[in-house]
Amino acid sequence: MFTLLGFLIVGLLAGALARFLVPGRDPMGCAGTILLGVVGSFVGGFLASLLFYGQLNLRASNNFIGAVIGAVLALLAYRSLGRRRRR
Repeated sequence: MFTLLGFLIVGLLAGALARFLVPGRDPMGCAGTILLGVVGSFVGGFLASLLFYGQLNLRASNNFIGAVIGAVLALLAYRSLGRRRRR
């Protein structure tokens, strides 16, 4: 129960910080921000494990800075895909 609550809190903080760091308008609510942060945590952990360990290590996803970096990358990818669909 506390693990799930921790994922949601870290996801909210990482997603909100990523939305603050990347300029522009993002029409997503609180749930979208949490989902962005959780996805960013997985992306950041995956990239950190490949970069620092040279292989997939699931323990590398415990880093808040990696979660924010992953959330920024996920937000940029989301915007890129959204622009292609609107055209």
